[in-house]
This record gives sequence, C-alpha cells and structure tokens, in this order.
Amino acid sequence: MHSLPLFLKLSGQPVILLGAGEAAEAKRRLIERAGGMPVGEDDAEARIAFVAFELANEGAQAASRLKARGLLVNVVDQPALCDFTTPAIVDRDPVLIAVGTGGASAGLAKAVRQRIERLLPQGLGALAGALAAARSALRDRWPDARDRRMALDAALRDGGPLDPFTDHAAEAVADWLGNAADVTPDRTETIRLHSIDPDDLTLRTARLLGEADRIIHDGSVPPALLARARADAARLVLPAGAAPPEAPGLTLILRITPL
Repeated sequence: MHSLPLFLKLSGQPVILLGAGEAAEAKRRLIERAGGMPVGEDDAEARIAFVAFELANEGAQAASRLKARGLLVNVVDQPALCDFTTPAIVDRDPVLIAVGTGGASAGLAKAVRQRIERLLPQGLGALAGALAAARSALRDRWPDARDRRMALDAALRDGGPLDPFTDHAAEAVADWLGNAADVTPDRTETIRLHSIDPDDLTLRTARLLGEADRIIHDGSVPPALLARARADAARLVLPAGAAPPEAPGLTLILRITPL
C-alpha cells in the first residue's frame, strides 16, 4: 500500500491555496465542498496546502517553502512533490468512497469512481445516518461489542435486511432492530483455497474473511489474501498437526490445496 487513506475534517479550517487558472479553481471547489476556507500562503493556522501553478518550477519552489513550515502539500501534476494526493470521490454523505492511484493516473481513478457511482443507491447516506441514530438502540439490543458487529455484518451482507446496495425505506433500520434474530453462535470455519490469487476467492470466502475475528493458517497463505481480512482480525500461524485454539467469535482456518 503506497499511501495511508485518511479522511481529514476541514470544516471551518483554513487551507492554503496557491495558483490560478482551472486547476486552482478545481482545488478551491474541493476545499469549499469539504467545508474548508481557502487562504493565502501567509496564514499561520493552516495545516495543509494545495499548489496549482502552471509552471513546474513555481510549484516546486512554493512546495519547498510550505514544507519547511511543516505543512502537508499537494502539488498539481507533480506527484513526486506531493505529501498527499486527492482521490476521485463518490459522495453519499456521510458515506464517502475515495479512489486513489497515488498520482499515477487521475483518469483511471475517475473511471473506477464512475463504475462505483452506478452501483451505489442514492439512499446509502440515509442508511448511514439511520445506523448512527440507532447506536443506543444497538447497544441495548446487543450489549457485547462483538455481538453487535456480528449482527450488523449479517444485516449488511448481500441480500441482508440492510444490504447497502439496495435502496431502503426510512424505517428500515428500526424494522430490522425490531425483528433481528440473535447473533450466530461462536464457530470455526475451514476454507480450502485452490488458488493464491485474491481474485479467485469465492463470494462466501471473501465474506467470511471480512467477518472473522481471527484467521488461522499454516504460513503458506500469501499476504495478498490475508489483506482481504478485517484489519483488526487476529492472524495466527498454526504449526503442522496442531489443533486450532478455542476462542469466542468466528475463527477462519485457511488451507492451501492446489488443484
């Protein structure tokens, strides 16, 4: 992973914007869309800056000055000078999906964004808002954090009552809470992989990787596959012949079985 994707809150914050022309105006719109305030180079409160000069040497000089002050800088069309890049954005506020290529190809990022736009319903943001409003009710229904996560995983999966790729009525979350079943008991699933290519994962295996509390394997499973698991899932290498430890939650055992 060449960069760490982060979402930076800019509401009411000054953001330095240098340059003129179409590129600078595009950055101005982006800053203002995020609630930030475009300011000049002398603003001492700003933490990030966008530089959009037409001449490359002007951009390099401005970036050097700003970085010397400790600011993070984005220089249009000069990825080597950028501390951060701006992604193509799918906006279903408060749900934001960012597609970045680290400056390799803005056109590719745009093409991917347009595909995602067609997949996501306009009501996705409303679903996120309803889930946020239901936090207290979720805690009351499932006091244990792991149980809450498992219940949400089940509701949000493909075809589930809160499937995010389906437009929902405003009362969908309340209806689900009123009818939700108890969470699935602790269990262990063993998956035999016939390929080490992440693109060959079945839909079920991909879903289990996203839900499992711990991933157990013999060390032969490549990092590219393990990267598909939850970021906070435990990864355990199991010696040959050893029995997997008993633990609460969903344990996923991965074994490579070439065809």
